[in-house]
Amino acid sequence: MSIRIIFAMVALATFALSATAVESVESVTSGDIVLKDTESAKHDDEAAEYQIIDTYQYPGFKVVQYELSVLSHFSYLLISDGECLVVDPGRDVNVYLDASKQQGVTIKGVYLTHSHADFVAGHVELASHLKVPIYVSAKSGAEYEHELIKDGDTIEIGQAVVKFLDSPGHTPDGTVALISSKQAPAKPVVLLSGDTLFIGSVGRPDLLGGDMAASTLASMMFDTWYDKLSKLPDDVQLLPAHGAGSLCGAHLSDEPTSTIGAQRTANPYFRYKDRGEFIASILEGLPQAPQYFAHNAALNRKGPPLVEWNPKELPFVDPVEALSDIEQYYVADIRDADAYSTGHIPNSVNIGIRGRFETWIGIMVPWDARLVICGDNDDELREAIHRLHRVGYKPECIKIDTWKSASQSLAQNEMTEPSDLYASMQTTESPVIVDVRLPAEWMALRVGATVNLPLNELAQKSITLDRKAKIVTVCNSAYRSSMAVGVLQREGFVNVSNMKGGSQAWIDAGLPVYEATQQGVTSTESKREVNLPDRISATELKRMMMDTPKAFQLVDVRPVEHFADYSVSGSENVDLADILENPSFLTGVGPLVIVDRDGSIAMMVAGILSQKTPRNVKALYGGVQAYWNESDVGSSAQPVVGPTSASPSSASPSSASPSSASPSSASPRPRVPVPSTSTTPQPTATPKRKSAGC
Repeated sequence: MSIRIIFAMVALATFALSATAVESVESVTSGDIVLKDTESAKHDDEAAEYQIIDTYQYPGFKVVQYELSVLSHFSYLLISDGECLVVDPGRDVNVYLDASKQQGVTIKGVYLTHSHADFVAGHVELASHLKVPIYVSAKSGAEYEHELIKDGDTIEIGQAVVKFLDSPGHTPDGTVALISSKQAPAKPVVLLSGDTLFIGSVGRPDLLGGDMAASTLASMMFDTWYDKLSKLPDDVQLLPAHGAGSLCGAHLSDEPTSTIGAQRTANPYFRYKDRGEFIASILEGLPQAPQYFAHNAALNRKGPPLVEWNPKELPFVDPVEALSDIEQYYVADIRDADAYSTGHIPNSVNIGIRGRFETWIGIMVPWDARLVICGDNDDELREAIHRLHRVGYKPECIKIDTWKSASQSLAQNEMTEPSDLYASMQTTESPVIVDVRLPAEWMALRVGATVNLPLNELAQKSITLDRKAKIVTVCNSAYRSSMAVGVLQREGFVNVSNMKGGSQAWIDAGLPVYEATQQGVTSTESKREVNLPDRISATELKRMMMDTPKAFQLVDVRPVEHFADYSVSGSENVDLADILENPSFLTGVGPLVIVDRDGSIAMMVAGILSQKTPRNVKALYGGVQAYWNESDVGSSAQPVVGPTSASPSSASPSSASPSSASPSSASPRPRVPVPSTSTTPQPTATPKRKSAGC
């Protein structure tokens, strides 16, 4: 693999790595860099609607998986013999009602895994429509009519047996559901895991505020996994309530499903067998939870009021000057950044509808504010109101033309081209550039000498800036930076512009960027010095294993099924994406040794990580193949008995899987191109769409 490719891989990987390992920056040419984060994901109409991801068939029943990408939310229909159970529904429940009619099944109940915080659930809506029970934990404190479930309780849906298990950790009232068939009730095949267990992560334990310490809940999560879920068979299919992009956990995969066996080896949190280390790993580096989470959780416990989803009239407000008074209103302009820049209600904030609209409203708009949304037309406003019901907001609205027709004043902001900003940065009167991304993003790559004021902290930290100075806001795509313009205008700043197209447009223009390295700050020449990782031979590795067996960490980045066939003793299997994203791999004391099939991918990964950490990172030269060839059968390189027989030269994945998507479900998909020796056929199901971004 060429050094040039490694440069590009480093640029991608840095956005997911913690800033704690960053020591300095270096100016580089940016033409080959593509920013891959939630801002580059899909923003089209489909992202705001429920989509069927897959239908998983099992003996006697099936499970239909829905995704609402803008909230990274998975919900489910369990269907058998004309009966149906709805699991973790969203608030707008027509999608489930329509599906039950189309499939000719009767909804017999609603199951809520816990009191969700990131969206208002549809449990009360469905129960009101259908007069069916709501199954919820006895620990939930639910104030609506419900059926209490305790650990070990079961219900039947047609031929499916649903067994509920208490799973505290994310919340005290967390539960999961094990599903089996009546023909084999002792053999579970599906785990509906709610927010307890995600693909590559676990539910964050810090959303309760002062009610219970996050470390207490994290300790409960330790018990939930090691005393309960880890004891399930490897082939139990995992179906969680959230995927990548959700703020209910960290490092979530964008895969919609996995297995218990795959998570046992690939989930980074389960590397920790010690309770204290497990708790620390969960609490470290959690993003700030949106302020609306606590209110949504309370709504879900109390029982959300019913919604009029198709109102005849929109709740318009008059175009009065008071709308620009931040003490009376919070006006959110839902148009795109370009339209907003040409003219907007003074002190309005641009929260575009084509992004993670619901979440950003919940982050930016105080729960008790009088919210007014401003858009171009009725259809746009109807969509926005509908979507905000999902997170508990009840906005009023106004059209921008109505405001203009009333001859009210307009605020504007410049959209600065990247090339123009770069030119001004070469002068002695350059503007103050405010990068509103998260610190890890800013430390990893930036457009020059910028001030990092994350968007969710911008209002209170803007006191450090001169309100009369020329300021240019920057993010990855101009979505967050357009919001920042409004935030600063609300704080009294008079000369704020937004860099058009964000950092990605800067990169596409071939302008230099600063990236994190271990080197000192250099000139702006388009060159880099690279810290190459060490190589370690199989013989040297064996010597380390004999002399200092606990003084280093050995990580195998091959697919789960290959690792299951044979592996080096003492190695742990970690998904390629996880080792690039999880900052815990950067902070160990002893050497980190990366292992793959033939040494090529291990060298690439070691090259990326060595740019981010002073830790000694090594790659096994020749990979497991070389180690195997130099080992006696039965010594350090040991085959692992799996569901299929395989030799080191013909490793094959397990064939035990109930789902059409399951050839990939056992092993999270790598996020960087890797050469593959697997002959595993790809699933015939439609590929999963990426989550909608922000």
